[in-house]
Amino acid sequence: METRGLDPVPDEERTGRVRALFPTWAAANMTVLLLTVGAGLVVLNRLSFWQVLVVAVSAPLVSFGLVGFVSVAGKRGGAPGMALSRAVFGQRGNLAPGALIWVARWGWETMNAVTGAYALLTVGDVLFGVRTTPALIMGTLLAFVAGSFLLSGLGLRALRVCCTWSAYLFGAFSVLVLGHLAVTAPWRLVLDRPPGPASMVIAGIGILTAGGISWAPSGPDFTRYLPRTAPGPALVAFTVGGAAVVLLPMVLMGAVMAEATPALAVTGDPVSFIGALLPTWLSVPYLIVTITGMVLINAMSMYSAGFTAQTLGFSLPRAWAVGVNAAISLFLGALLMMVASSFIESFVSFLNLLAVTFSAWIGVFATDMLRGRSYDPVALMDTTPASAYWYTGGVAWTAVAAWAAGLAVGLLFTGVEWFTGPLAGTWPGRSGLGWAVTVLVSGGLYAALPRPGQGRGAAAPLHI
Repeated sequence: METRGLDPVPDEERTGRVRALFPTWAAANMTVLLLTVGAGLVVLNRLSFWQVLVVAVSAPLVSFGLVGFVSVAGKRGGAPGMALSRAVFGQRGNLAPGALIWVARWGWETMNAVTGAYALLTVGDVLFGVRTTPALIMGTLLAFVAGSFLLSGLGLRALRVCCTWSAYLFGAFSVLVLGHLAVTAPWRLVLDRPPGPASMVIAGIGILTAGGISWAPSGPDFTRYLPRTAPGPALVAFTVGGAAVVLLPMVLMGAVMAEATPALAVTGDPVSFIGALLPTWLSVPYLIVTITGMVLINAMSMYSAGFTAQTLGFSLPRAWAVGVNAAISLFLGALLMMVASSFIESFVSFLNLLAVTFSAWIGVFATDMLRGRSYDPVALMDTTPASAYWYTGGVAWTAVAAWAAGLAVGLLFTGVEWFTGPLAGTWPGRSGLGWAVTVLVSGGLYAALPRPGQGRGAAAPLHI
């Protein structure tokens, strides 16, 4: 069980290997929600199979390229992402983006918990014909959240082992599903579908990228045990490769399945269709493996959420700080399963808001890395005015101002189920690129503003 919290990892304990990032980020994408998104690209965005292929290749390159780049800070500073963020925003200034990212994680964990609960219900229906009841919904949701909480409490070593074995199992069963689809899919309909508008291709890339970049603040959490000499390009490559090896076939599988089951794109239950489209001998083990993957996704998110909670001042061990997130995701998950009329609409709306929330932080943090940042382990943990990262009243005002401006402008271009910004009808808004506008504004403004004095945390050339 890992007991280390926010404190930076000393060099003698940095024995991790870069290649371990490949199964980590493969596991972070093992969700059947990608099938639903792939179906939505065909049914809702009206894209052809080849256009979906372009989307599925481009999205992980953009999103997890950013995740990989931000992860370099972990091997340089040896601390979790939101702890390193103190060097950028100041000890007090970091509370604002930290609180917003922590709240956003509630939604991410809720979506995954709901999907996992649906998968459990589908297994019960396929095997035993169990009918869904409110009590059964709550029971499956509770079991899923509890499993995620327990695994995240064990820490990084347990997560790495589980991610590795889950990636192997998921890969094996995905090959079987792909083989089944290759034989049974209506390929003439799939390949003859006319291409959709280019703007919808951009929108599809925007939607998929939105989900991926939400992992950026967590990236350093999984690289802080790497030695300082670990090559940055390899770190980025394994991050992108791990995500792409799962995301690409899953999205394409969803696009193929949509030809036989168009309702997949708008279903209230995003996984029940698997029992109908696949034979029992394949659907049941495949769902069980994907449930394991979704437990891992939530466990990874809760693992990072524990660090974020600690940066906000929760004086609890990391293993228990995630309990707050677990309880909240359980409550919100029950609400979504009982009340929401369209899961995919709620999911896409959430992704767009989530992306803007995380992108404001990414723009500032990534620009700070490009400017050259060395991390002082003593100053990171010192929350008093004596800290080198205290700046002015505990706040790096230029960083906070750039973050707030990027967030505000990004929301202007965002249109979702519950909120529509005044510029959502423009091309960036229609294409789901509010997150890109956010990164450009927050990063560009931070680059233009003078950098606060740092004392012991002085700038150093960036060595990736």
